[in-house]
Amino acid sequence: MSDLTPTPGDPGLHVAKPSAYAPATGSYVCGGCDAAATAHGDTAVQSLVQDYTDRHGPAHRGEGH
Repeated sequence: MSDLTPTPGDPGLHVAKPSAYAPATGSYVCGGCDAAATAHGDTAVQSLVQDYTDRHGPAHRGEGH
């Protein structure tokens, strides 16, 4: 499997949770403003996804809510 970690050249959001008992991990790189963030733990990753959705990827593509 290839590395799915977002980079400035390939921005986006990546979330992984290998099992129900393992903590989630996540990262994003915004293609609109080059912001980047990482998170470890289910609650922190939920916040990371919300931040990306509200302020970065979709917002920069005009898909924000």
